[in-house]
Amino acid sequence: MLPLLENLALDRTDDGILTITLNRPTKLNALNSATIAEIRQAMQLALDDERVRGIIITGSGDKAFVAGADIAELTGLNEVNGRRFAEQGQEVFCLIEESPKPVIAAVNGFALGGGCELAMACHMRVASENARFGQPEVNLGVVPGYGGTQRLTQLVGKGKALELLMTGDQVKADEALRLGLVNHVVPAAELLSFCRQLLTRILAKAPLAVGMVIDCVNAYYSPEKSGYQTEANSFGRCCGSADFREGTQAFLEKRPAQFTGA
Repeated sequence: MLPLLENLALDRTDDGILTITLNRPTKLNALNSATIAEIRQAMQLALDDERVRGIIITGSGDKAFVAGADIAELTGLNEVNGRRFAEQGQEVFCLIEESPKPVIAAVNGFALGGGCELAMACHMRVASENARFGQPEVNLGVVPGYGGTQRLTQLVGKGKALELLMTGDQVKADEALRLGLVNHVVPAAELLSFCRQLLTRILAKAPLAVGMVIDCVNAYYSPEKSGYQTEANSFGRCCGSADFREGTQAFLEKRPAQFTGA
């Protein structure tokens, strides 16, 4: 039984996909502290539940994925609690980024500020044609706090990231695709079905290997890890797995592999 949450709607289907829907339509799904805490809860549930194999994060309605932070809440921040506010959001978004289960952002409409940061924390982003991305925090006299300066630079490069961060400009879905900020752009009516199809293709692969791909790619950006050593360690672990034996045997026998994650 999935928990009932105030700001999120959860739906788990028989194929192992958990859809997390930001559900504050009157606020354009803006992020506040309570919503961040519920995202942490939902992600931890997904990681702990063996029935969940992949995750889609989206927003309710057709106007916004997440239109940003709850500005009314921001006005109460000072230097001390502002730092902790940012750190708490970063912790939750790192939980998404480091999930061994694949996470796809289905971006329907505006993904601004914390919404863009949430999308970038996911492993892939699929945008509807009406999607808009941006980090407009400079308009409020502040910088992104949930990892936006780091992940935007990783995805689009230093020069373009600096431009978008310093101007606060928004980019449309087709420009986001050109920049590498999103993986695909599809009609709004096809957004969730496309994400499910993409995730289903991934879930047909060996779960252990998929999780290690995520870890290896993340290691490239981590100052604390050697990407090459992480890859070699992961390769060795895979070689000792039942999925490796099944995958290689299925290839030799010219049949589909039946992976179990073991």
